[in-house]
Amino acid sequence: MLSSLATIWTEITSLFMSFILLFGTTVGIFSPESTNGAESYFDGNIKNVIYLIGDGMGFNHLKKTKNERDITLTMDTFDFKGSSMTRSLSNAVTDSAAGGTALATGERTYNGAIGVYMNDPLGAFSHPKNITELCMESGMMTGVITTDETSGATPASFSAHSSDRGNTEDITEDQLSSGIDIIWGASNGVATRGDAEENGFTYITSYIQMMALPEGSRSFAQFTNALWTLEQSDERTPNLEQMAEKAIDLLDDTDEGFFLMIEGAHIDKHSHSNEDEMMTEALQEFDRTVELVLEYAKADGETLVVITADHETGAIIANDDGTYSFTQGSHSAANVPVLVYGSDKIINDGEILNNYEIPIRIAYTLGFTEEQFPYEVMVA
Repeated sequence: MLSSLATIWTEITSLFMSFILLFGTTVGIFSPESTNGAESYFDGNIKNVIYLIGDGMGFNHLKKTKNERDITLTMDTFDFKGSSMTRSLSNAVTDSAAGGTALATGERTYNGAIGVYMNDPLGAFSHPKNITELCMESGMMTGVITTDETSGATPASFSAHSSDRGNTEDITEDQLSSGIDIIWGASNGVATRGDAEENGFTYITSYIQMMALPEGSRSFAQFTNALWTLEQSDERTPNLEQMAEKAIDLLDDTDEGFFLMIEGAHIDKHSHSNEDEMMTEALQEFDRTVELVLEYAKADGETLVVITADHETGAIIANDDGTYSFTQGSHSAANVPVLVYGSDKIINDGEILNNYEIPIRIAYTLGFTEEQFPYEVMVA
């Protein structure tokens, strides 16, 4: 009985909030000052997009990794370097769900939300379109890969819509019916072979099965071991670099182009626990994936590469002796990198964007219009 009452109350609340969204006064409508229309961002040389998200990765994560591992980073070689402000609509410090939603849909929402409006959490009236859906509508092939569980907040933001990031079953159901060509990540204990095959996916659980996938296939991966490490541990489990290489190989055989989101989730996970060595290893593996992607983009000549983060984790600071230290185990409001290769339409050197502007500019670079992917959003 209590459960039924709670459900009814949630629906009433959703309807009330949706009424406010549709008929009430907004807190403010933002149009990017630099936007003279979608056509100002169009780049006729771009056919493919590879969108890399280093979960939790701030500027000092890069500096800490270079300092402690004595390495250079491919990310430092990108043509255009700016930053992103990462707040959510409900808080100055975003979580991965709201952060991922902004990066996927061009809309800010409340912490915990996956691809839904703050004032319509159950999608009673509508939900924002994500850039993966937009690209699918134009005939592009699409992929979402991660070192997290497939239903994790960031991959979910690019492939599902849910009022709560913890709704694993609902998110998985959305993903399986999404029409996306590739969804790969760690097992969430919910998706089954039968579910995947019923929705037209080849269900895979190992590196060997991944490598055997033929072009033209659709696949749903539920890997069972760590995906973030530098080296492949065994023939059962790929790392992020290997997943990215195979995904690109499967997606690039089309005249319409492809969209691929790649998440390195463990920069965030190891930052939460302030595990220096594992964080820097996860970031180095992410950068090796960036190197592979950049080499592909340079050879291809028609691929846009965009790197950013959903938020910073750990509030890393620079010490007087030149080292870097975590100061907390949670997210911070620090700005995060935005790095671009392949087009001068996304960001200028040193420019500071709002997180939700990034997918909008990507969409316009591909030639989508303001009617297809609106740039007006509510902001706090």
